[in-house]
This record gives sequence, C-alpha cells and structure tokens, in this order.
Amino acid sequence: MKPLRLTVLALIGVVLGLLGFAATELSDRASATTPVLPYSALGSMAVIAVFTLALGIRVLRWRNEKKRKRMIDPIFAARTLVLAHACAYAGAVLLGWHAGVVANQIPVWAVRATSPVVLQAVAMMGGGVIMVAIGLLVERFCRVPPEDNDEAEGGGSGPTRAGDAEGGFA
Repeated sequence: MKPLRLTVLALIGVVLGLLGFAATELSDRASATTPVLPYSALGSMAVIAVFTLALGIRVLRWRNEKKRKRMIDPIFAARTLVLAHACAYAGAVLLGWHAGVVANQIPVWAVRATSPVVLQAVAMMGGGVIMVAIGLLVERFCRVPPEDNDEAEGGGSGPTRAGDAEGGFA
C-alpha cells in the first residue's frame, strides 16, 4: 500500500474548500441554510479518531516488542492501515469544506464573527485537522523497520520497491 502524501491531502482540502465556498454562496443566494455539519458530528469524528488511534497503538506495541512471542494478524494490521488512510482523507474533506464555508463568511466577518454557523465551521475544521493528524500518526505506527537479516540476504542491492526503503508496512 502506498503511503499517504501530504500534497494529495492538501489538494483534496483545496478542491473541497472551493466546493464549500461555492455551496455556501449558492445557499446564501437561495436564502437556504449554510451547509455546515452540526456539533453532534464532532462526536462521530471523535469516535472514529479514537478507534483508529487505539488500533494503531496495538500495532505500535507489537512493532516495539523486542522478542515477539506471536505474530500480529496481517489482516488486522492492513485494516488498521486502511482505517488510518480513510481517517486522514475524511479529515481532509471536512477541513477543506468547512474552510471554504469560513472563507465565504470573511466579507461579513465583522457582523458574523460569533455566528453559530462560523463557530460550527471552525469546530469542524479543528476536528478535520485532528483526523488528518491521527491518520498520519497511525500510518507511521504501521510502518515496520527493515530487519538486519534482510540486508544480508539481499546482497546489498538496495531496496527493490519504494516502500522497502523504510521497511514497508506491518
């Protein structure tokens, strides 16, 4: 599996920011409500982030054991890695969308700075940042350092794939 790239996450955030800005503009023109998630979504985001972090810590504990008594289930490790990626992508989407909503409110910031919509969007942006950070952190937890005997068997030819340079994933 390929590692997360910050440029891809940033691109997702920018594209969704533009979409969020446009959706807010259209909803304002139609006198509709601003498309912002409610505060209750923070609870769902927190559950996902904590669950991802807990699974990542299990993989990290296995990775840091000096004498491994048993192998970790490879499907569990792969699912943890996929969940970390999904968490980071979802965080980038939420961060971008709500940043677009806040950017749309800048011209009337003096009047609406403490508006519930702006405060909700800022809270969702914070949740998105936390989800991206946890996704990147758990991905790092799933990375396994290369073993010394692999270098001796490989004949010193160096890594054969991009993921082999740092040991690949658990």
